[in-house]
Amino acid sequence: MSIEINNETEFKIDHERVLRLAEHALDKMNIHPAAELAIQFVDEEPMTELHVQWMDEPGPTDVLSFPMDELRPGAEGELTPPGLLGDIVVCPSFAEKQAEVAGHELINEILLLVTHGVLHLLGYDHAEPDEEREMFGIQKDILESFYAGEKVA
Repeated sequence: MSIEINNETEFKIDHERVLRLAEHALDKMNIHPAAELAIQFVDEEPMTELHVQWMDEPGPTDVLSFPMDELRPGAEGELTPPGLLGDIVVCPSFAEKQAEVAGHELINEILLLVTHGVLHLLGYDHAEPDEEREMFGIQKDILESFYAGEKVA
């Protein structure tokens, strides 16, 4: 996988852990190893600009996804074609507030948001209850298997 991570914030981000999570998520979704993904961490001001420009929503948000080649998950034992998956933009300062409310560390919120962003890049959405159940179920499975793998390593 070609995964580029760029941190434009003052927050200390565990790039290696984010990279491992992204690789794990793409592997679980049967994405071709030659697929490309970019993950960017930005402050609230640039996130607000993106949120207004692309979603027509005021203020910052936690994560935005910008799909490129509209890849979809591969089937069991069948990878997607190689391609440009797209970009995920995460706002750590926004995520920090969510982590406090959820009662976990910032890195756990960031890993959740990166997983969420990957699923959006792959065409998942949560606008309808059925879509939300499916997407959040897959998200939970990816995160649980990632954390289980970390404990073994």
